[in-house]
Amino acid sequence: MKNSVCTKVKKVLFFDSGVGGLSVYRDVKEANPTMEGYYLFDNECFPYGTKTERFLEQRVTALLKKATERFGICAVVIACNTASTLVLPKVRAALDIPVVGVVPAIKPAARLSKKKIIGLMATPGTVHRQYTRNLIRNFAADCKIVGLPSPVLASIAENRLLTGEVDEKGIEKVLKPILDMNEKDRPDVIVLGCTHYPFVVDVLKKILPEITFIDSGKAIGRRVRQVLSELKEEKYLTVPTGAKAFFTGVLAHPEDRKRMVHEFGFESLQAFEL
Repeated sequence: MKNSVCTKVKKVLFFDSGVGGLSVYRDVKEANPTMEGYYLFDNECFPYGTKTERFLEQRVTALLKKATERFGICAVVIACNTASTLVLPKVRAALDIPVVGVVPAIKPAARLSKKKIIGLMATPGTVHRQYTRNLIRNFAADCKIVGLPSPVLASIAENRLLTGEVDEKGIEKVLKPILDMNEKDRPDVIVLGCTHYPFVVDVLKKILPEITFIDSGKAIGRRVRQVLSELKEEKYLTVPTGAKAFFTGVLAHPEDRKRMVHEFGFESLQAFEL
């Protein structure tokens, strides 16, 4: 920070396999303007949707443990549905600070749907995971769930953030099961169960204008505000150093990545090694 005298801040770490979690960061920052955000994306292992559960449990826990200790973090947001639906219990047991997960917005979708037909767009792991099935059983038992597992949509969104170009034909292919349905069988609400997807929601709405698309960003913003308000001890406050982003592995387009994170308010983009 440029100021020599600054009010101390609470540092929150946002974590994702790629840059999709920036959609969550954007909503959380809007709800918590005084927090200082750190962003870590596991570029080396992107995308998470194709990784085994055992690998993700070990990888995510190790990365978050090291990052929180290194940066003086007071709370973590796992801004990745794939990781959250799998590793939350293990990460919470490993860290002594609050950990907020991002999971598919099944509960609000069930309240919103008039037809009681809900679409779930997510990575294959998220769609089929037991955590997601539990959400459906607990909050949408009276609804029909239409799963739209996609191993490619996160990459399409990631590429759009990087290049500014969007593969509309690729997105239309992901939506083909919905487009092929009769009108009466189509969902009226679709849950965006991956934090990358809000970055292509304009295209989704263009292809399916009659459907409401929802994600968890705003709700996570409110949850983080509550968590931070409960952290009252002095130990949770640190001298601000400016919002910073970090990546694992080797970036294919480092200058484009730097430009992108700068647009979200991060002052620098640096390598992070486990």
